[in-house]
Amino acid sequence: MELDVIILAAGKGTRMRSSLPKVLHPVAGRSLLGHVIATASTLKPAKIVVVYGHGGDVVPRTLADAPVTWVEQAQQLGTGHAVAQAMPMVGTNARTLVLYGDVPLTKSSTLERLVRIAAEKPDSFVLLTAHLAKPTGYGRIVRDGAHRVLRIVEEKDATEAERAITEINTGILLADAARLRGWLARLENKNAQGEYYLTDVTAMAVADGVRIETSHPTDLGEILGVNDKLQLADIERRYQAGQAENLMRQGVTLRDPARLDVRGELSVGRDVVIDVNVVFEGVVSLADGVQVGANCVIKDAHIADRTVVKSHCVIEGARIGADSVIGPFARIRPETVLAEEVHIGNFVEVKKTTVDVGTKINHLSYVGDSVIGKRVNIGAGTITCNYDGANKYVTVIGDDAFIGSDTQLVAPVEVGAGATIGAGSTITRNAPADQLTLSRVPQVSKPGWKRPTKKPKG
Repeated sequence: MELDVIILAAGKGTRMRSSLPKVLHPVAGRSLLGHVIATASTLKPAKIVVVYGHGGDVVPRTLADAPVTWVEQAQQLGTGHAVAQAMPMVGTNARTLVLYGDVPLTKSSTLERLVRIAAEKPDSFVLLTAHLAKPTGYGRIVRDGAHRVLRIVEEKDATEAERAITEINTGILLADAARLRGWLARLENKNAQGEYYLTDVTAMAVADGVRIETSHPTDLGEILGVNDKLQLADIERRYQAGQAENLMRQGVTLRDPARLDVRGELSVGRDVVIDVNVVFEGVVSLADGVQVGANCVIKDAHIADRTVVKSHCVIEGARIGADSVIGPFARIRPETVLAEEVHIGNFVEVKKTTVDVGTKINHLSYVGDSVIGKRVNIGAGTITCNYDGANKYVTVIGDDAFIGSDTQLVAPVEVGAGATIGAGSTITRNAPADQLTLSRVPQVSKPGWKRPTKKPKG
């Protein structure tokens, strides 16, 4: 039997105090809803249907590439009403899993367990429940003397005895689609909220002789939803704690696991060391023996074996070869490829440049739109003037060239292999190989010259 997934994402999220729909607020660089869609996709369902409402089409426009079918809930009349809007898109003979767009940490393994229970007991209705010491705010699971589920009661409608129950409803359920359609059609809104509760279908299932099976998450963080910025921050830290644990289990040394942010996909080799306050975004890979210093931001980059990234570096869209040294305070911009044993030092910016083996750019330089050979030394304060106000041009520097400090290379220009550029030069024409090229005005001293002094006041 095929599996279809319904994700409820129509809530307004008033307590977020934001014009952004609640389900679009990010955790680890991905929207709350994006996390839920990604997890649902791991189950390989026949269809994922997302019910949206608040914010109009902002949600489907923002996630236009998501592999889902969008259904609007124009009026928010409760969870039962929301699921009913999605049912026309669900397969006639499917099992239907209901998830929530503001509950981002549910694990695939937890949902797979629900699917497995349903497969083993095809006539069952499966609920994900949990036991909380303080269940305030949650619907309670009411059982009979034989421990069979009878119904779910929302806290606002519960008696004092029912509020004392510690087993709560997470809202996540798996049911036969045909039966679910029938139960949804019979829902009423005679309750404290005047809404059509999805939870009421549980009692209908019991009345129809359907056995209610339950399963529990391995971590209570899996069931937590987001209703305000405090909860959003809590979910962020829980997510990052999980990322840190996974990395350490792979052998990564984290100087402080509580000060790490992974906002994408991070793959690691052996003996990787990561200092505090490092942020990884996009797709990043760190090969064996890589060390990353404190306060770095690394996005969409590959860093090869034994490379050291010192503190306060920003690396984006780059490939960095083995045994290189980057930083501190370096910026490596997109389309940069550094070969092995390259040194990029403090306050150096490199953009859209290929740098070959053993080259050093150690101090206070900007190198953009360039092709640089092997064993080149670029002195402090050197810049490639690659932009004329309308177009970009390329600078080419041959193997073993030496570029003196405070040099401006005005592209398009080529410096030959083994060439030396004298400090303080502005190079506007090609510099021949194995020669000294420089451009300076003659040095002049003026006897008797005196430095200006301040005029006396008054």
